[in-house]
Amino acid sequence: MRVLVVEDEADLADAIARGLRREGYAVDVAYDGDEAVEKVSVNDYDVVCLDLNLPRLDGMEVVRRIRADDPGQPTRVLMLTARDSTRDRIIGLDEGADDYLVKPFDFDELKARVRALLRRDAGRSGAVLRVGDIELDSSRHDARRADHPLPLTPKEFALLRYFMSRPGQVLSQEELLEHVWDENADPFTNTVRVTVMTLRRKLADAGDSQPIETVVGRGYRLRELP
Repeated sequence: MRVLVVEDEADLADAIARGLRREGYAVDVAYDGDEAVEKVSVNDYDVVCLDLNLPRLDGMEVVRRIRADDPGQPTRVLMLTARDSTRDRIIGLDEGADDYLVKPFDFDELKARVRALLRRDAGRSGAVLRVGDIELDSSRHDARRADHPLPLTPKEFALLRYFMSRPGQVLSQEELLEHVWDENADPFTNTVRVTVMTLRRKLADAGDSQPIETVVGRGYRLRELP
């Protein structure tokens, strides 16, 4: 899943980004409102963690532009702000935010809110995803198949989480690159193919079938095996 952190305090922005990357998310950072709008116009983000007090364009204007550019887009917006009045929260939610977190906040709560927003998009409940005999617990960063632990790298974990949030759907290499890797990924490398290959091998080693199939000319699909 791909996240944009928008925060003008560089130390805080970088700390949030590092923490989310440790959870396996692909994370980009913007330090002002104009940069945030530009990145959202170019990249497809699953969640935007958005500070309200930004230079150039403030957070309210950023969320207005996100919604105005494509009011039907699934990008979830989590506002991060020191403004803690009920009126401020109401305005933020009415402008298009999906959730609101007041500073200072505990990073574990931030992670939980990001997970909740991603589940909302996927139409699933709970921190644990299950597809067939595969189980993935985002909160514990644990993945298993048939109760066998899967020794996944952070990127393999993120890739499996994206597959499991969309079981049965054909996902192109371009979509996987867009949602599982950040803006520093080279679109001309074979990084997606190689990571899918290693993930498939580990899944096969833990079970008696291959749940990720190649759809020739289109991409990959996680089958919902019994």
